[in-house]
Amino acid sequence: MADNQQKLASFNTVSLEFYIGKWGAIVPMLFFVIWAIFMSLGLNGASETTRYLILGSIIGLVLGLFLTKSSWTGYCDSIFVGMSQSVGVVAIVCWLWAGMFAEVLKAGHLVEGLVWLGEFVGVSSSLFVMVTFIAAATFASAVGTGYGTVIAFCTIMFPAGLVLGADPILMLGAILSGAAFGDNLAPVSDTTIVSAVTQETDVPGVVKSRFKYALAAGIPAALLFFIFGQFMKSPGIEVPLQAPGPAGLVLLIPFALVIILALQGFHIIVSITWGIILASAMIVIFKLGTFADIFTLDVTNTQLAGGALMRGIVGYLDMAVLILLIVAAGYIMQAGGALDAIKNWILARVKKSVARAEVSMCSLVAILNVFITVNTAAEIAAAPFIKEVGKSFKLHPYRRANFLDAITSAFGYIFPWSGGVLIGIKTLQENFGNVLSIAHTEVWPYVFHGWLLVMVMYIAALTGFGRRYEGKDGAETIEPPVEN
Repeated sequence: MADNQQKLASFNTVSLEFYIGKWGAIVPMLFFVIWAIFMSLGLNGASETTRYLILGSIIGLVLGLFLTKSSWTGYCDSIFVGMSQSVGVVAIVCWLWAGMFAEVLKAGHLVEGLVWLGEFVGVSSSLFVMVTFIAAATFASAVGTGYGTVIAFCTIMFPAGLVLGADPILMLGAILSGAAFGDNLAPVSDTTIVSAVTQETDVPGVVKSRFKYALAAGIPAALLFFIFGQFMKSPGIEVPLQAPGPAGLVLLIPFALVIILALQGFHIIVSITWGIILASAMIVIFKLGTFADIFTLDVTNTQLAGGALMRGIVGYLDMAVLILLIVAAGYIMQAGGALDAIKNWILARVKKSVARAEVSMCSLVAILNVFITVNTAAEIAAAPFIKEVGKSFKLHPYRRANFLDAITSAFGYIFPWSGGVLIGIKTLQENFGNVLSIAHTEVWPYVFHGWLLVMVMYIAALTGFGRRYEGKDGAETIEPPVEN
């Protein structure tokens, strides 16, 4: 586990030079961000959005190629090195497993079961939106993958919410908020591990220390989803579902199994694999479907394989390509010295104020998340600055790790071009593209937990709420230790 954590935290770079200085390294990512915004506005949620984004990321990398003073071979090698970073690979693997699991549960009519339960109990659409946020936060906190949570809940809870009258944009905001909550709090989340490892401290202590921040944002977020749900309703979208019935609710058992295994410390792949196996068996045993609904192989057809497992994989191949290209553009920023230039500019304005230092930590992580759309990669890039500034003010490693992780987890699910939003929109396009169109630019105001978590951390920096210093033998102290 320690070796994997060290690999995850490693973001070693080569050195690149550009004709317009260090800021030339930003061009590939900056072009992609601008391209993503215009494509999101122009395509308005079209099913081919991801492929247009892939083209934009490639054009951005080509622009960087013509701006580099270094050898073209060195620049191209840097693209390959960037694409091989573990942060992208980890995200892709989580997507594939989560996609298969969600499609298997859908094939067993869990969605219809949830709709039946909601109608039977009389759950209002506003209450269902709030429950979706809480359930997504719980699932993400257990399994440790925010992106996987987005896939699963956009496949299972989202259509149930529409049938019950919930607004689609608000539902997506609730799912993204729950994913951000879990990404920030989960002990096995890659962002949690990176924040602890890079600040040279332990994961359990970090998780315990950030409960107050997570709940300070999470509780009002839940209330906001309920309140907004009173006014925002579904515009009468016809969701392609069978008649609601209770039979599919039995698949809540494998869903719960995944959470239990994850909480016991099993790897996310192990946890979800057992969930897939149990769900598949229960579908056949309880006659919720046939084995062909899960997997089918037809050697006489041009489409050799089908079923839920294949749908769960094929739906995210485009996103896998896109995420690797985005990580490569982030690596170019690091290799070209742009990240160091941003860090130095902010560091020069910190001076001797601890509050200003903590605000600078929040601001740097926020800036990097604007450009580096995979949140773990942005976190890794910001980690050395957080460590350097935090240590100079003797801030406790838990405090440093919390500033690093909270802002990263929040913005990773807010910006229209961020990884969490991209994967959410992609999942909805795959499942509801014929009846529903949501643009990337529509959901960002409704990721309530993300925005509130950012606010909580800035308030903590300005007021000193939760501030702790590193005392003797690493102990937490309220007052800064006196130098001998």
